Amino acid sequence: AERIPSRSVFTLSGPSHAEEVGRDMPTAVVLAGADLELGKRLQREISTPRFRVYVSADIRGVELCGTVKNIIAIAVGIGDGLGYGDNTRGALISRGLAEMVRFGRAFGGRERTFFGLAGLGDLVATATSPHSRNRYVGYRLGKGESIERIMDGMAMVAEGVYATDVVHQLAGERGIDMPITDAVWRLLHGKSDPIALVNEIMSRAPKEERIG
Repeated sequence: AERIPSRSVFTLSGPSHAEEVGRDMPTAVVLAGADLELGKRLQREISTPRFRVYVSADIRGVELCGTVKNIIAIAVGIGDGLGYGDNTRGALISRGLAEMVRFGRAFGGRERTFFGLAGLGDLVATATSPHSRNRYVGYRLGKGESIERIMDGMAMVAEGVYATDVVHQLAGERGIDMPITDAVWRLLHGKSDPIALVNEIMSRAPKEERIG
């Protein structure tokens, strides 16, 4: 099999739902890879007046953002399915971002990446958009449906369902505090219910607010 040099591998990430890109709506993304000079050439090739591309050398951080934000989007969808409002959504997104930062930093991602397009930008879009499969799964879980029934009826993959197991395990091995991820994991494995999930997160011991 042909081997591709690792420095030639790039990842494109950010708030970029295909439904909107296809309708030529203004979109900004980040292109991450080890070879910044090659990245800048690719940036020029794929940028358009409606599709703005930034470059980054933090491919690890960008990939980690894309993994963990899907789990947080499930949690936000659960809150929406329960009928909770903007306050709950804002709390889950902001505290979810803190989990993303902690996890990403532990695995070698750059902290600033998590506050950019691949992190905060994609998290907001994925957690609030009607196009988001992960939010959709969470919404139906919040309505009391089983994960088996939801997944059986979906034609496309909700990556956060599968990412939850991996991130939960890795966070446990590293001792990373991931309360939202842990709560979603318990719900997906039948160890909790939607209302208990939110109550569990809200009833944690009081502490100073920290991001990361």
